[in-house]
Amino acid sequence: METNQTPITGNESSGNPDSSYQALVQFYKAFNTRDLDLMAQNWANSPNIAMSNPLGGIKHGWKEIQPLYARIFRGKAEVYVEYHDYTVHESNNMFYAVGRELRYFRTAETEIALAIRTSRIFQKIAGQWRQVHHHGSIEDPALLDRYQRSVVAQPA
Repeated sequence: METNQTPITGNESSGNPDSSYQALVQFYKAFNTRDLDLMAQNWANSPNIAMSNPLGGIKHGWKEIQPLYARIFRGKAEVYVEYHDYTVHESNNMFYAVGRELRYFRTAETEIALAIRTSRIFQKIAGQWRQVHHHGSIEDPALLDRYQRSVVAQPA
């Protein structure tokens, strides 16, 4: 398995909409442009989807996941991430990507360089790749603490 060296930012040109790569591009475009509607299109609309990350714990279903994205997107902090050093493992109806999200969390008062181990699982549903699981973790305890404290300090 070869590690992809070119990061995904969400600014990549449109390619084959049926490709796993394009599903990842769509996610990062939605995240980095704060587009909640596009984010909803990226995720499966099912109570069986799950997200586990350093800010929200474990959430199930879009009804629990959507408010986390809404808080990030509507908050005063700017959060920007790119997908680096990732591998994609694909079968007919599922794929998963494993890599690192790098870049920043920024407010008027502070900037935190982010380094998040990230995996995403997508399932082909009605001919479209839809995200069904995300796991993110920050391995540096001091960075995790600083990030969590900064996010909690932000108004909802």
